Amino acid sequence: MAPNTKFPTLSARKLYSAIDRRTTRHSGYAISQIKRKRVEEIFGWMKTIGGLRKTRHRGADRVGWVFTFVAAAYNLVRMRNLLPIAT
Repeated sequence: MAPNTKFPTLSARKLYSAIDRRTTRHSGYAISQIKRKRVEEIFGWMKTIGGLRKTRHRGADRVGWVFTFVAAAYNLVRMRNLLPIAT
C-alpha cells in the first residue's frame, strides 16, 4: 500500500479482478472481450465524432433516425479504411 492512504496503489489493484478465474479461463471469455472492444470503439466514435453524446432531437423516431445516420457514416468510414490503396 501507498503510505498514508487507505486504498492500494493502482499497480496493487491490478492483482485482483471482479471476475474470478472460473469465468476468465474459458476461451469464449477472451473472444467476448475482443468483440466488446470492437463495439465500444464504435459507440465511442459515435459519441465523439458522430455527435451522439448529446442528442439534438426529441422523440424515439428522430433520435433513432440520427442514430441510423451516424451508424451509416461510421460504416462508410470503416469501408474506406478497409479498401486497399490503389497504386
